[in-house]
Amino acid sequence: MNEIDSSQMLSQLRSMAALAQGQNGESNSVEKSTDFSALLGNAVDKVNQMQKTGGAMTKAFDAGDPSVSLAETMIARQKASIAFEAMKQIRNKMVSAYQDIMSMPI
Repeated sequence: MNEIDSSQMLSQLRSMAALAQGQNGESNSVEKSTDFSALLGNAVDKVNQMQKTGGAMTKAFDAGDPSVSLAETMIARQKASIAFEAMKQIRNKMVSAYQDIMSMPI
């Protein structure tokens, strides 16, 4: 199964923070934002794939497939649920940060 690489997301966020503070000598901010959006897109795709896998395993178990155990099915569903909750929390934090930035006086 695909997993969300949180260390990669964290390092990307740190590099963007360093770039915003002027600590990073690179001046190619467009490339960094593209990488960040691609990273988020990949994370969403991975969560989606985990949910599809969990759903497929549930259907296979319900159909009586002997190669799929109840434990594997429950673990796959819980992994998908946890990944989705993490994605929702990230989205909420990003929306909150955006609203904070937009409410700042110029």
